[in-house]
Amino acid sequence: LVFIYDPNLGVSVSQTEQMNKARDQLGEQAFFLIAQLSTPEGDQLIAEHRANPAELLLFDPSGQLIKRQFALQNSSELIQWIGVDE
Repeated sequence: LVFIYDPNLGVSVSQTEQMNKARDQLGEQAFFLIAQLSTPEGDQLIAEHRANPAELLLFDPSGQLIKRQFALQNSSELIQWIGVDE
């Protein structure tokens, strides 16, 4: 799961908090990453996937983008959206 982080949006802080809670519950079953605007890596991923600020991108294990949705999702919603059984 990759979150497009925009430091100018309040929802970014809330979404990262929820991602941390979901990560604590899922452990190694899913990877949670941040792509920050105005960084070389973040801008490359954003351009490659035509992503928007505050968007969540879900990739399958092979790296294919399979879902996208805008924040905010709480930790339970994230776990369900990812499709991992706790």
